[in-house]
Amino acid sequence: MRIGYPCINRGIGCSAGRTFRLNRYSDDLLRTKISENLDCLERIVNFNIQRGLLFFRISSDTIPFASHPVCRVDWSGEFRGELRRLGEMIRRGGMRVSMHPDQFVVINAQRREVVESSVRELAYHARFLDAMEMGEDARIQIHLGGLYKDRRGALERFVSEFMRLPGEVRRRLAVENDDRRFPLGDCLLIHDRIGIPVIFDSLHHQLLNRGESLVNAMKAAASTWTPSTGPPMVDYSSQYADGRPGRHADSLDEGDFTIFLEQTRGMRFDLMLEIKDKEKSALKALELARTLGRL
Repeated sequence: MRIGYPCINRGIGCSAGRTFRLNRYSDDLLRTKISENLDCLERIVNFNIQRGLLFFRISSDTIPFASHPVCRVDWSGEFRGELRRLGEMIRRGGMRVSMHPDQFVVINAQRREVVESSVRELAYHARFLDAMEMGEDARIQIHLGGLYKDRRGALERFVSEFMRLPGEVRRRLAVENDDRRFPLGDCLLIHDRIGIPVIFDSLHHQLLNRGESLVNAMKAAASTWTPSTGPPMVDYSSQYADGRPGRHADSLDEGDFTIFLEQTRGMRFDLMLEIKDKEKSALKALELARTLGRL
């Protein structure tokens, strides 16, 4: 099991997702922000590898405005050396990375302009991972999208739009069960149609399911992964006390996490901790997993 956290290291003193307002855009400012973000990402990667945190979700803002028409910089060419060096560090350290575009990426949208902007955003993510020369285990994580009061039609639209995506995007996508619209069962139906691997989110499943136990649900999601796509990816979090359903806890609930590790004993997967204090809880989780013989 590799354990990690998403996007931000709260103690390292820099951000790998710094951006700026569109009305301030210039090619030179973009280059400056990219350079700063890649430098910080390298620091985060080093921090994580040294401490055994070998799963990390890279911020979508690492290259600001990458999918926006205003961007005229050939960033993957100009920063080719830095991106390749990052990729080599990640591979040498045994780390796995992923990316998760924002909620505005909806490939089954009813409005064509939303689909087109979503495709541009996904193409940026694929280009970024390709520029680092990552293998197919580096996934782009998305949700199925909108329901639009027609579940069957929404699922069919996802399938048809997926088949129209560029090959470099299709080969990296993975779909995640959500907590409001599409439970695991819908994701599995989509996998049966197009072969996309399914990321299991434990808190989302707790809030929206069709009666499957945690273990059976995780096994079903795990069956959608292959040697080429890597071990299954799992998102773990616990509910914030007295918060709205689905709000992530601020820090690791060690009791809940211990139960999760015991329930999933014997299963192999890489674990993303969606917990607010990021690396602090990830280090606690790593120690618990080591104590319980899961590493």
